[in-house]
Amino acid sequence: MGAQLRVYRRRIKSVQATKKITKAMELIASSRIVKAQQRVDASLPYTQELLRAISAAVSHGNSKHPLATPPEVRKRAAVILLTADRGLAGAYSSAVIKEGEGLNALLREEGVEPVAYLVGRKGVGYYKFRERKIAGSWTGFTDQPTYEHAKEVAQAVLADFAKSTEEGGVDEIHLIYTHFINMGVQEVRVRRILPVEIIEATKEEAAEKLETKVFPLYDFEPSPEAVLDALLPRYVENMVYTAMLLGAASEHAARRRAMKSASDNAEELIKSLARQANQARQAEITQEISEIVGGADALSSASSGS
Repeated sequence: MGAQLRVYRRRIKSVQATKKITKAMELIASSRIVKAQQRVDASLPYTQELLRAISAAVSHGNSKHPLATPPEVRKRAAVILLTADRGLAGAYSSAVIKEGEGLNALLREEGVEPVAYLVGRKGVGYYKFRERKIAGSWTGFTDQPTYEHAKEVAQAVLADFAKSTEEGGVDEIHLIYTHFINMGVQEVRVRRILPVEIIEATKEEAAEKLETKVFPLYDFEPSPEAVLDALLPRYVENMVYTAMLLGAASEHAARRRAMKSASDNAEELIKSLARQANQARQAEITQEISEIVGGADALSSASSGS
């Protein structure tokens, strides 16, 4: 009985030590979510205005810029996959990888070859384990990305987009990331960032939306093509950067939930082990009392017999 009680006590100490770690990681993730949210809120307005400017140049400039015009024949598509560098974040990375597998299957059905550009060790490890070809990979910054990291990824993909498919280039660029909605809800999203998806509206629809009968007219100086040459690379960089920030916030939220669940499970396990330890201790005490009573009875019997 004593050996069993020592086993229970050792297990309780081990679980308590694990609970301290998971609780600390939960608190760290909670503090980082706030900073990540602030960075997202600071970057979104610039990206939105940049997209408006590109939409204006494409819709009202009668431009046939290659970055905004879908190719007649699609052969290869770049797929940027944003996963995490570290684990202990629940299904954060696996959900992105699963969505990427779905997109790859859809592209192959359409006769388009997917080309992988991976951000995060989880995605890189998944592809390397299956011995798949990787066009580019970046690791070590997913929980705290900077604009320079996004620029490096965007420039590598844009360089391949500028090439012809015969030279190893791609016809379009897709981005898969986790969109941060709030502390409790994050969802994986797929977005084609090039060629740019422009939703055009008629004059009547635009007037109704703006609650005015005046439809905006645009003059471009220099030409719309020159404007797009300058804006579209920045747009891609900002799209990748914003997706990285949203992914970082989602990763911290997922890690916080996972660590809270682990802490709660550890607490339940400690209670269960404590009950079992108490039962073992009570059984040990009962056995000792039984042995004492039995010994006393034996001595009493021996004394009366003599």
